[in-house]
Amino acid sequence: MPLTERAPAVPSGLSDEEKARLDRISDELRHGIESLSAIGPAVSIFGSARAENESAEYRSAMRLGGLLTEAGISVITGGGPGIMEAGNRGAKGGRGKSVGLNITLPREQLANSYLDIDVAFRYFFTRKFMLIRYGIGFAIYPGGFGTADELFELLTLMQTEKLKPCPIVLVGRSYWSGLHDWMTREMAAHAYIAPGDLDFLRLVADEDEAAGILVAHYRAAVNLA
Repeated sequence: MPLTERAPAVPSGLSDEEKARLDRISDELRHGIESLSAIGPAVSIFGSARAENESAEYRSAMRLGGLLTEAGISVITGGGPGIMEAGNRGAKGGRGKSVGLNITLPREQLANSYLDIDVAFRYFFTRKFMLIRYGIGFAIYPGGFGTADELFELLTLMQTEKLKPCPIVLVGRSYWSGLHDWMTREMAAHAYIAPGDLDFLRLVADEDEAAGILVAHYRAAVNLA
């Protein structure tokens, strides 16, 4: 076709339902960005919604939340119960913000009561984008499919250089060591990932080690800025 000719218009093919969905997605992202724009440096804490309040993981995540906000780092979680509640509970009242990004589910997940900022999402992918966008580091506690999904999303984004390298701290050596060993023994050994792709991961025993890594990374980033 000559360059002077105009290409025929391509029909959008979008139904009213699809247009409404795109509007909702855009609104969610806009609202999320506006709500979190002033939180400063943050660490996102991931882990199971099913962790009991008296469990070692809950107590650890609560203490980690406190250690981070004492250092001036905001804490972001998925805003629900379990590890999410623990991180927010520990962070509440510190020098950073306690942020919850909740999700609307068929079996409603209520936001926990330890939030300075509470944003609700309809879509998992917009919520995940916001959980990752503001993180200068990430703490991953024991969890199920959702937690594993978030972990591998982070690894993929760093592997493909869509996200700046920063610590992904796996808290709970006994829980995570099997997965870490499998990735080394199988993925790396078969050259499905590069040898350096696992350098982003830090496997630690407890919240003190996790806080040490995350706070040191934050302070180094501030000094370089």
